[in-house]
Amino acid sequence: MAVTGPDFISLQVRDLDASQAFYEQYLGLVRSQAGPPHAVVFETTPIAFALRDLVPGVDLDAAPQPGIGAAIWLHATDTQAIHDALVADGETIVSAPIDGPFGHTFTLADLDGYQITLHDRA
Repeated sequence: MAVTGPDFISLQVRDLDASQAFYEQYLGLVRSQAGPPHAVVFETTPIAFALRDLVPGVDLDAAPQPGIGAAIWLHATDTQAIHDALVADGETIVSAPIDGPFGHTFTLADLDGYQITLHDRA
């Protein structure tokens, strides 16, 4: 038996509706019809990406940065356009765009402070 790789990524968020709107507006993600009522699953491939309500005992306000130590990278087709839209609306950019081994890459902070890196090389 062996693990074959990541299959599902889910972030716990303070406000599910606001977070869903953020990911739809800025990253262009589309909600899937699948998923339980306490979560939003997006139509992402090859790995499902979702947001969910906080589980009992999780206090994001007590953490200096949610998800610290984990790296969440998402592929995008136009990272510069996404970056520019976020900047125009005053959203938090953690690291400015650079061209590197994963293409045009930058890191943003979502509404809960999760750091999400976007890159355009498939």
